[in-house]
Amino acid sequence: MDIENVLSNFKIEGKLISTKSNRVGHINTTFMSCFDDDGVINKYTHQKINKVAFHRPDEVMENIISVTEHIQDKVKDFYDRDKRCLQVVMAKDGKPYYVDEDGEYYRTYKFIDDVRTYQKIDGCDSAYHLGEAIATFQDQLSDFDGTVLNETIKDFHNMHFRYDNLKRAVEQNCCNRLSLVEDELSYLFENEERGYILWNSMVSERVPLRVTHNDTKINNVLFSNSDSKEALCVIDLDTVMPGTILFDTGDMIRTATSTVEEDSERFEDMQCNLEYFRSLIEGYLSIADSYLTDNERELIVESGRNITQIMAVRFLTDYLAGDVYYSIERENHNLDRCRTQIAFMKDYDKKWDQLLSVIK
Repeated sequence: MDIENVLSNFKIEGKLISTKSNRVGHINTTFMSCFDDDGVINKYTHQKINKVAFHRPDEVMENIISVTEHIQDKVKDFYDRDKRCLQVVMAKDGKPYYVDEDGEYYRTYKFIDDVRTYQKIDGCDSAYHLGEAIATFQDQLSDFDGTVLNETIKDFHNMHFRYDNLKRAVEQNCCNRLSLVEDELSYLFENEERGYILWNSMVSERVPLRVTHNDTKINNVLFSNSDSKEALCVIDLDTVMPGTILFDTGDMIRTATSTVEEDSERFEDMQCNLEYFRSLIEGYLSIADSYLTDNERELIVESGRNITQIMAVRFLTDYLAGDVYYSIERENHNLDRCRTQIAFMKDYDKKWDQLLSVIK
């Protein structure tokens, strides 16, 4: 990669001082740069978009431009507005990306400085602020027409599609692993019909089609460096698509309240942390009450179980198919992932009434 040539194709003022690789993240290739513009040092984030993960990078960027421009209008009166929304730097041809001679796509963002990030929930406070962050993102886009966005990953949260893939993997049994997963398959097929509730609610318009982020972990939120720890900006917008916001509440619940890592070999230790759940939902509803419909509110608890279920189905499908999608570091890595998700679902069901009481 000729970095200087890539950067020369973007509308960046000043002289390039330095570049360095950034190894955070697993999908896109990321590097940083500093430019000197008449004594003012400006920083930028650049990425080569992974075309294996995103087959239409142009459509990904169309979505990002649409969403960020909408949010920028919402935060324009904040004194720190530059920290509250990603800002895309256009290429010199006016597009939000540059395509090199090899057909690789690159994009540039203004670097957001003087903020903090967290890799995981470390207490009730961070759970509360994550809930606020996701609700704020949803609120900012609550008046945006989600139907105009591209579906950059088809059927991403379509449970029917995911179960069809699982059934196909069972039928083919290409790695002769069926005998090792009888309990997991039995549980997931017992819960198949319940798993369709979010997708069917969206398709039947019981819940509205909105803008979804689809990766609502705490490490995709930038927080203030001040004592307030206020959530400022939701980042990593590659999977922004049309859908139900319950996909995002569900993923937020799944990732924020799990008591062990999703690939832990000690799946029996996996539970839903009720205190984190309470703080998360309190933060979420402090803002979300302004835009949630009654049907969306009724499905918040279900959403946490549902998105956990779809991940269990996906992990088990990949295990049966020979570990072709998710990267693994050990033989039963995807099976361990599946088992932790199932353990979470079972503990979630045990605490169901307590979880519902938080919403009520």
